[in-house]
Amino acid sequence: MGRLFGTDGVRGVANADLTAELALGLSVAAAHVLAEAGTFEGHRPTAVVGRDPRASGEFLEAAVVAGLASAGVDVLRVGVLPTPAVAYLTGALGADLGVMLSASHNAMPDNGIKFFERGGHKLADQLEDRIEAVYEEHRTGAPWDRPTGAGVGRVRTYEEGFERYVAHLITAVPNRLDGLKVVLDEAHGAAARVSPEAFIRAGAEVVTIGAEPDGLNINAGCGSTHLGLLQAAVVEHGADLGIAHDGDADRCLAVDHTGAEIDGDQILAVLALAMRERSALRSDTVVATVMSNLGFKLAMEREGLSLVQTAVGDRYVLEEMKKHDYALGGEQSGHVIITDHATTGDGTLTGLLLAARIAQTGRTLQDLASVMDRLPQVLINVPDVDRSRVKTSEELAAAVADAERELGSTGRVLLRPSGTEPLVRVMVEAADLDQARSVAGRLADVVKSALAC
Repeated sequence: MGRLFGTDGVRGVANADLTAELALGLSVAAAHVLAEAGTFEGHRPTAVVGRDPRASGEFLEAAVVAGLASAGVDVLRVGVLPTPAVAYLTGALGADLGVMLSASHNAMPDNGIKFFERGGHKLADQLEDRIEAVYEEHRTGAPWDRPTGAGVGRVRTYEEGFERYVAHLITAVPNRLDGLKVVLDEAHGAAARVSPEAFIRAGAEVVTIGAEPDGLNINAGCGSTHLGLLQAAVVEHGADLGIAHDGDADRCLAVDHTGAEIDGDQILAVLALAMRERSALRSDTVVATVMSNLGFKLAMEREGLSLVQTAVGDRYVLEEMKKHDYALGGEQSGHVIITDHATTGDGTLTGLLLAARIAQTGRTLQDLASVMDRLPQVLINVPDVDRSRVKTSEELAAAVADAERELGSTGRVLLRPSGTEPLVRVMVEAADLDQARSVAGRLADVVKSALAC
């Protein structure tokens, strides 16, 4: 069996790869592993369980709840809420673990399971590996101590989750948003209620699109992976900015008043300067991944801020932040983590703080984001290849070396096997867009031939 956990939990096509049996078994295993790790500290354990609106989340939630309760865990069902809400509530309620059912930005047929430990933090690799091992032991017939009678877990709905999370978001906003008009694209996802409510309470005039989830339309032509509708709506309504979330609302991309995209790197740059101004950017340091645009790095250097880079994945960004007590980090894709207020990427929180900076300064988002110049960056996803051989293919290594010599000091190359999808990502930056496209295209062709399945 290959490793079940990717860079962000366990994902697959619901009811094909990710079945009810797998969800139940992983939940039992997670309960046992976290108990062994000392998380439960000798008391009756409690779990927070939430989901995004996907239709498959309904039966997968039932399986997860059954698995946890059968292992003696009391369950608080919070219903449809964003991933960061489940993380927050896990910590705020003193729960021993949290479970979120979502495939984030993936298409509706997919789904996923994310586990959080006490405090609302994602699990370290070793805990995920242990959960997989225990799951496999149980799957192959190893007995486990099943509680009976009063020992089984109890299940109840926690109705206060929505209100408690929205109130938490509002406390994090440093100033009111009065006078701002904001368009919110909720991707027909988990933040369809939460995000508009938070922006309205903060004082903004709100226009919503993609806010009618029906279980089947999540991420369908909208949200952070499809900005066209948001760009058009911002211009049509004369809004100051637009905010786009993905299906579970742990990420945020933005659109300025002209309809131009503002990516995660630019958002990080804007927030870094805002946080430094109010002495909230500890060590004057921002954490980002190796996928960050070279222009972001140059901007941070120019502003006298330090940049620490990690492997791709917000979990690795967070690990570095926790290790050194940094306050701000994130990814170009829009996962932004502000550790004073969240334990994971929070798209609604990010959008609120971005809007707050506009309201506070009276400057446009376009002007604020001009603190950095994005170097031309081309990303090509190459599907249906053996992503496990990215680091071992001599043909591919030679092609990368040739590309790096051509680009010199004005660009860079990054090849990365996706942790959530069966493909390899080819990223090329260069001072000239045509050169970036040419080099990326040639490398993508080599990936297809050298890593053919």
